[in-house]
Amino acid sequence: MDIDRYKRTHVEILGQIDQLRALIQSGIGEQADAIAGHITLIASGIKFHLAAEDSVLYPALLAAGDARTVEMSRRYQSEMTGIAAAFGEFVGRWRVGSRIAADPEVFRREANDVFRALFERLQREDRELYPAAEKL
Repeated sequence: MDIDRYKRTHVEILGQIDQLRALIQSGIGEQADAIAGHITLIASGIKFHLAAEDSVLYPALLAAGDARTVEMSRRYQSEMTGIAAAFGEFVGRWRVGSRIAADPEVFRREANDVFRALFERLQREDRELYPAAEKL
């Protein structure tokens, strides 16, 4: 199975997260509107990526016939539901610059939590899920 586009999307998402980190480091209050806009940008990329995984990648893995691959696919899909929900709540709360500026420390803490979970998930997919998909 060709998963190059999924890998490229991971690189793009990680690059966008790095850009967000740079905005945050340059001052949450001063960059609140730019940060909010960047969060929306990241969210649209992630939404597209998840839709592609749900409609193409996971069904292919589930149809693979290999019990280990099927179990791994189910586990990853299930785990992503929780991560996606937490990310969606984060985006809903912080997509407006004035909210970020009004509570920068809570924003920073929540951003660290949600983006750490997302980063760790992307790394695990690159190490475990995508190599299994490439073998199909």
